[in-house]
Amino acid sequence: MLFLARMDVVFPESMDSVTKADLQAQEKEYSSNLQRQGLMKGIWRVVGEYANYSIFYVDGHDELHEVLSGFPMFAHMNVKVTPLAKHPNATLDDFFGA
Repeated sequence: MLFLARMDVVFPESMDSVTKADLQAQEKEYSSNLQRQGLMKGIWRVVGEYANYSIFYVDGHDELHEVLSGFPMFAHMNVKVTPLAKHPNATLDDFFGA
């Protein structure tokens, strides 16, 4: 199943820069692993915001929840998920094909 997720990060103002940098490094490693595994098909930055849009390809809602809650910065994220289905006018069978 395909899902579009918008993730907005809101760090507490009291968070020190070392903790923030550590979380950002962990986050990069985690998302890189998801991409290598094929679970995260892409990630796009929202210009001017500390936010991104990502596309996930997972078996279902429970797996998506597990993936999202595994993000090191999950406690500091507002996440909005949109399930995606193939549009009947799509000209490609597999947008993410080789």
